Amino acid sequence: MGCQIRQVFSWFLWLGAIVLAVLLGFGLWHPPSAAAAIRQLEESPGQVVYQSRQTLNDQHGNNWQTVAFKRIRSDGKASFELRVVGFPGVVELDHTQPLTLTNSLGAALTATNVSNTIFPNAAQPVGNIGQYNLQPLIAQLPATIPLKLSLPTISGETINLAVSPLLVEEWQTVANY
Repeated sequence: MGCQIRQVFSWFLWLGAIVLAVLLGFGLWHPPSAAAAIRQLEESPGQVVYQSRQTLNDQHGNNWQTVAFKRIRSDGKASFELRVVGFPGVVELDHTQPLTLTNSLGAALTATNVSNTIFPNAAQPVGNIGQYNLQPLIAQLPATIPLKLSLPTISGETINLAVSPLLVEEWQTVANY
């Protein structure tokens, strides 16, 4: 009797292993990966914006929304910029300083701060929002290794945001529209 139970149990184990192998082989066991959410907006006749939005965490656990966008104006001129938005009152970005992008190998690039272009009163920019020109840098960013964004603040502290290679690849896709 015990040998028979052992034999049935052994068959169930083999059957379970085969089913598991089939599920893993067809990718049914893994949840579907998130597709890039690149949005296209028509701001005005002939002016289109493509954008990628993601939420990143800084070293303190605070959320920051990043919006990488390409704007194509009606005259054909294009720009590619990155806007970072934190919670009001949590931090004051230093709008006189550039954004530093450092890859995991230590190579650093700087993006010009263009925050004054988004505020009606450029003399009084909103402290928790920064915007940076990535147009001259996007082709130089490797989409195979992680990236760190370093945001300078008025207090002198630097806010660091980790960017995955997949997000860099998404930014490059937006830039190439």
